[in-house]
Amino acid sequence: MTYTAASLRTELNERGWRLTPQREIILDIFQNLPNGNHLSAEDLFEVLRLKGENISLSTIYRTLKMMSRMGILRELELAEGHKHYEINQPSHHHHHLICVKCNKAIEFKNESILKIGSKMTLKEGYQLLDCQLTIHAICPSCQRSLMTD
Repeated sequence: MTYTAASLRTELNERGWRLTPQREIILDIFQNLPNGNHLSAEDLFEVLRLKGENISLSTIYRTLKMMSRMGILRELELAEGHKHYEINQPSHHHHHLICVKCNKAIEFKNESILKIGSKMTLKEGYQLLDCQLTIHAICPSCQRSLMTD
């Protein structure tokens, strides 16, 4: 499902929450983020600051967590030790290969991973919100630098 401000408002209202201007701005940032880009809470704080938006870091953390639980955002554990987020687009389903030395991330698609996730959730009666695989490795460039050290 692609979220609009109206669909987000409806879903939030069903849960007893409101669509605040801050939540709408954050949704807009992620919807306009180029494919392959991920933002941490701190990155988002800086983007908002540069746009002249005064949203506290604690509000950003709460909003990111809420939108992740709702399935609007994907929460990613990248090599940098803190979470990153991206819009959850079922049509752009992908996984990540991450270098633990330089933090370079490569996105890749693999339908069999999604099929396994879908089969497992169906079997257990769950509703699939997201299925992602993150592979932590060392890229060729960092391997070469390790050999020369």
